Amino acid sequence: MTKIILCGCNGVMGRVIDGVVAEDPGAEIVAGVDLFDGVENSYPVFKDISEFSGEADAIIDFSKPEALPSILDYSVKTGIPAIIASTGYSEDELESMREASKKAPILFSGNMSLGVNVLIDLLRKAVNSLPGFDIEIIEKHHNKKVDSPSGTARMLADAANEELNGQMSFVHGRVGNDTKRTPNEIGVHAVRGGSIVGEHTVIFAGVDEIVEIKHTAMSKKIFAVGSVRAAHYMTGKPAGLYSMSDLFSAE
Repeated sequence: MTKIILCGCNGVMGRVIDGVVAEDPGAEIVAGVDLFDGVENSYPVFKDISEFSGEADAIIDFSKPEALPSILDYSVKTGIPAIIASTGYSEDELESMREASKKAPILFSGNMSLGVNVLIDLLRKAVNSLPGFDIEIIEKHHNKKVDSPSGTARMLADAANEELNGQMSFVHGRVGNDTKRTPNEIGVHAVRGGSIVGEHTVIFAGVDEIVEIKHTAMSKKIFAVGSVRAAHYMTGKPAGLYSMSDLFSAE
């Protein structure tokens, strides 16, 4: 039985994860963490993770970047693996994850779905198979998403840049009379509207031909399922910085 502490338990994703865990006989939420208490939970809910002193095997975090310091501190002190699934982190916050991973098992991903991680693999292959093609990334999300570009779009852009030896710069949208595309840039564009769960398209534009690869999320459940799978996978892992690709390669 994988015992889970769920941070952001009363948010939209928290409620979806609650339902996924209820269908998984090998998982149990033993505690929740959330500032909002207007939800009836089947487990105790705390304002801060440090208030929980029971036994747990993994932490799933779908809260906000503001909660990151306390979660990392708790993981380091207890050795309980942390699955960080929120987005919108600054470079300093990402560095704090890397530092914490030297003492505790930390899995961070801007997207928890299997399909997106396959998309990243396809992107890497396309970058190397289509030299000289211009790369543009378009991401679409619902009108309540607060961070832009999405964590997944950042993952895609970073993966493409890694394959190109880190020589590319990222351009977030274009406006003005002097926006001619340069050879060493990757365009990253965000669309916000309605109830779009998540859609990511990578465009490879060459001379007289275009290749597109795309992932569309039809519901938030795919992210919840991925995070619970990550909790099972991370149980008992040694200190280190993990990704969803580690999980998928192990299955």
